[in-house]
Amino acid sequence: MSDIVPDAELDCVGLYCPLPIARTKEEIENIEIRQVLKVEADDASAEEDITRWAKRAGHQVLKFEKSGKIMTFWIRRMK
Repeated sequence: MSDIVPDAELDCVGLYCPLPIARTKEEIENIEIRQVLKVEADDASAEEDITRWAKRAGHQVLKFEKSGKIMTFWIRRMK
């Protein structure tokens, strides 16, 4: 379990490309700059897609965990 307390959470489990990345892009706009979005996904491409998108968009992946098929990202909105 993480010690990072998210300001919002997004459940993308059961969704497949491109929905996890699309929903993450939408949801990050609903939180304030410097707040944290927790995203859970199980699509195999989500790890690379979300990590690359966050870097390209200027956001910060604070933490990434994988437990079985479930991947959890904590992303800080930076702009």
